[in-house]
Amino acid sequence: MRKKIVIANWKMNHDFYETTSFLRNLLQIIYEKKINHSKKIIIAPSFPFLHISNQILQGTILDISAQNIHYMDKGAYTGEVSASMLKSIGIKNVILGHSERREFFFEKNDLLLKKIKIALKYGLNIIFCVGETNVERNNNQQFHVVKKQLSETVFQCSIDKVRSFHIAYEPVWSIGTGKTASLEQAQTMHEFIRSLFSDKYGVNFSKIISILYGGSINDINAKNLFSQKDIDGGIVGNSSLKLEQFLKIVQS
Repeated sequence: MRKKIVIANWKMNHDFYETTSFLRNLLQIIYEKKINHSKKIIIAPSFPFLHISNQILQGTILDISAQNIHYMDKGAYTGEVSASMLKSIGIKNVILGHSERREFFFEKNDLLLKKIKIALKYGLNIIFCVGETNVERNNNQQFHVVKKQLSETVFQCSIDKVRSFHIAYEPVWSIGTGKTASLEQAQTMHEFIRSLFSDKYGVNFSKIISILYGGSINDINAKNLFSQKDIDGGIVGNSSLKLEQFLKIVQS
């Protein structure tokens, strides 16, 4: 059975106080309300607060993820953070391929494959994002684009390695815009992605990999999105910054 997963991607938000108080308050409410432990909740704070966040959540049902890594082990790469550094402070997850990394930092599939390889080398679980732009969807290229993104990255890995992946479909045109894919659009793409995994790794594997939706998820639309057959949770941006709103999404 596929696990239901909700990921809070805080991006470049929340300072030290906001991060630590949010996590402590979230933990307190989760235990007081006895929120279903079968759900996996992952928080992705900014790099400076990964260590303290991991310490706060140690031994709880919540987990921590980095938002990015560099593709090299070490070296003269000012301002970058390596997978080995993350591993050394106990971080087990990393988000790769986010649309904002692709758009603003010009990350292409060949670079993302290098990042995948270094993440796997250090045993990190990978939340890998795919999705099309508004122009690509308007030109009916969304399926081609997503297939290419997976074929040139994730599908270069063996089935044993891919077991450590979660896939996140995030249509670029809905990221931070308030526009959400319709239920039909989201389900159709998730079903398509699952079929690609079935073709590549077999039907049995396609049934167990978690595929998440990302793109202006909020406490109003989350329940309907998460009820779709092939949507196993979400990667949440702006709505994960507000404690009450994020909790409602988790409970959806």
